[in-house]
Amino acid sequence: MIIIQKLWSAKIQFLKGVGPANAAKLAKLGVFTVGQLLEHYPRRYEDRSNHKLIAELTDGLYETFRAVVINVGELKSHRGLKIVKITVRDQSGMAQLTWFNQSYIKNKYKTGMELIISGKVQRRMHAIEINKPDIELAADFNADSGQIIPVYPATDDIPQWQLRALTRQAVELFQTSAAPEVESLPPDIISGHNLMNRQQALATIHFPKNMETLAKARRRLVFEELYLLQCGLAYLKQKNKFKSRGIKHAPDGQLVTKIEDTLPFSLTGDQNQTLREIKADMEDTTPMQRLVQGDVGSGKTVVAAIALAKTVENGYQGAMMAPTEILAEQHYHTLAKLLAPHGIRLAILTGKLTRKARDQILRHIKEGGIDVVVGTHALIQDDVEFKHLGLVVTDEQHRFGVRQRALLEAKGEQPDVLVMTATPIPRTMALTVYGDLDISIIRELPPGRQPIATYSRGSERRSKVYAFAVDQIKSGRQVYIVCPLVEESEKVEAQSAVKIYEELSSTFFKNYHCGLLHGKMKSPEKDAVMAAFSGGEIKALIATTVIEVGVNVPNATVMIIEGADRFGLAQLHQLRGRVGRGEHKSYCVLLSDSTNEETIERLRVMTEINDGFILAEKDLILRGPGQFFGTVQHGMPDLKIADIIRDTDVLLEARRAAQQTVCTPEYLNRVWQTLLNWFGEKFTMVFCR
Repeated sequence: MIIIQKLWSAKIQFLKGVGPANAAKLAKLGVFTVGQLLEHYPRRYEDRSNHKLIAELTDGLYETFRAVVINVGELKSHRGLKIVKITVRDQSGMAQLTWFNQSYIKNKYKTGMELIISGKVQRRMHAIEINKPDIELAADFNADSGQIIPVYPATDDIPQWQLRALTRQAVELFQTSAAPEVESLPPDIISGHNLMNRQQALATIHFPKNMETLAKARRRLVFEELYLLQCGLAYLKQKNKFKSRGIKHAPDGQLVTKIEDTLPFSLTGDQNQTLREIKADMEDTTPMQRLVQGDVGSGKTVVAAIALAKTVENGYQGAMMAPTEILAEQHYHTLAKLLAPHGIRLAILTGKLTRKARDQILRHIKEGGIDVVVGTHALIQDDVEFKHLGLVVTDEQHRFGVRQRALLEAKGEQPDVLVMTATPIPRTMALTVYGDLDISIIRELPPGRQPIATYSRGSERRSKVYAFAVDQIKSGRQVYIVCPLVEESEKVEAQSAVKIYEELSSTFFKNYHCGLLHGKMKSPEKDAVMAAFSGGEIKALIATTVIEVGVNVPNATVMIIEGADRFGLAQLHQLRGRVGRGEHKSYCVLLSDSTNEETIERLRVMTEINDGFILAEKDLILRGPGQFFGTVQHGMPDLKIADIIRDTDVLLEARRAAQQTVCTPEYLNRVWQTLLNWFGEKFTMVFCR
C-alpha cells in the first residue's frame, strides 16, 4: 500500500507539464495531488464518433457539433446586462452562442477559429441558439484519444485537452503499479458484488472504450465510495451499542406523568410515537443515539422537554445546545414554561453572561443545583462540568460539527443523546448522513396550524407586495423582510440589510417602527431588537438569515424574502416557517427577477408545497446531493462520484455489505486502513471520536 499511497498523495507537480502556474490553476479545482486528479471525475462524456451538422440539431437536447466563428459581438440589454453573441457556421447553416455578463469571452474567440461546441439547443423561429456552451478549440482535440471523450469540471484557464492529458498520465502511472495493494476492497466483496477491479475502473471512468464498460466502472467506484462510508457509520453505531453500559432510566414516574397530563395542548400521533421511541431508548442500557426530524413548527421542543424531565426524575441533569443565542433563549423560555412549575431548576449559558453570573451558573451545574441547562457553544467549553449528565439534546444539528456534539457528550458518562433537526432529510440522505443514529420523524403539525399562502413575484410587483404588508400592519399584524447573503461575508451581509432597512423605513414603512437585525450586531443589540419585535413594538423587522431558525412571534403574518433566488428550498422553507405560528392567516412572498429556469422552477415548487419533507426531496433533485450534503452535516466526507438519488440501489447494496463487514472483525480489519487512507483526517475526526 505504501507505493500506491505515495503515488496517490504525491503533489500534482509530480506529473510532467505541471509547474507552479499550472499547479495554481489546478488548485482552483481542488486538485493538489495525483490522487485528487484521478478522483476529479468527468461530469459528462461526448461521443465524437459522429458530429451532427447545425441543421440536424434537436431543440431541447444537449448536442455537440463542429463549426467556424464568423462573427463576435457584444450588446447591452435594457436591463443593463452585457450579452456576448458569437455566430458560428458549418456547411448546413448558422447558430448563435450567447453569454451574459462575461465580456472576456469576446476576446477569447476570433473570426475563423474552428470550435467543438456542446450545449443545450434552443430553436427559436428559424434561429438556433446555445446559451453558455462548453467550447474546445478543434486544433486542441486529439482524434486518436478515443471516440468517447471525458468532459471535466473546469475553469476557463485550464482547457479540457490539458486536463485530459494530465489525467491520462496519472492513469498510466497508476496502472503500472501492478501491486495487489492497488485494490481498496476485500476480494470477497469484489467477487460477491461482481465489481470491476480498481485499476481498470479508474482507467475506464476517464477513458472508456464504450458505454457498457463505462457503466461498470462507475458502478464499481460508486459502490466503493458508499461502502466505505457505510462501514464507518455502521462501525460507529456498533461501537456505541457495545462500548459500555449507558444510563438505564426507570419507567415514567409521577413527575413525567404530571408534566404530560398538564400540557396546555394534546400531542399529535407522531409526537406520541417519537416519545415512545425515546423513552424505550432511555430505559435501555445502550446509550440512546436518536435523531428527531420534524418539520418547522411540528413540536420537537415539547418532546425534548419531556425527555429532559425524565432524566431529571431519575436523578440526572439534562443539557440542550442550540446554534444561536436567539434560539437558545427561545428554548430556555419554552422549557421554563413547561418544566419550572414542576420544580425543575433551569439555567441558560451563553457567551453574553457576565463573568460573575457565568461562574455562579457553572458552580451550580457542577454541584447539581441546576437540573437542565440550555446554551450555545458555551456549553462545550472546558470549564463546564456536570455532576451527573444524563441526557444531551442538540438542536439544529446541521449547524454543529460532529466533533462539537461529541464534546458535549463527553461531559457525562455515556449520556443518552437526542439530536433534533427542523431540516427534513430524504431517506437516502438520512442513511448516508445519519447512518449512525436511529431516526424518529414528526411529520404531523399541531392542530390549528394553517398552510402559509406563498407567492413568487418580480420587482415590477414589489410596490404592491409592500402595500399589502402595510395593510397587514394596519390590521395589527407584524412583518419580516429577509435580505439575502450577497457573499459569505458578514460585512457585506450587514451592508445589504442596512441598505434595504434605510430604503423601507423611509418609504413604505415610514410611519411605522422598523427594526434591523444582522450578524454583525453585538448580542445585546440583537436581543433588544428581538425583544421589541416579540413585544409588538417593532412592526417590520428587516433581517438577514439570522432569523432562519427558532424565532417565534405568533403575531407576525408576512414573510417577504428579497432576492429569493439566492436561497435553496430548504432555507426558504425554514424562513417561511417564521410565520403561520398564530391564529391569523399568514403569507410568504418570494421576490426575484431571475430568468434562470432552475430558479424559476425552485420558486414555483415553494408556492405549491408546504410539506417540508416533500420539499426536501425536491431540493435534493434540483440542487443535487453535493450542495444538500454540505448544508446538512459538517464533518462528513464529500461524495466524489456517488449520487444518492441516481444510486439508491447501490447505496442499499453497499449498506448491507458494510453491515456484514462490520460484524466480522477480520473483514473490518482488512478495510479499516483503506477507510482512513481514502477519507483522510476529516474521516478520522468523525469516526474515531
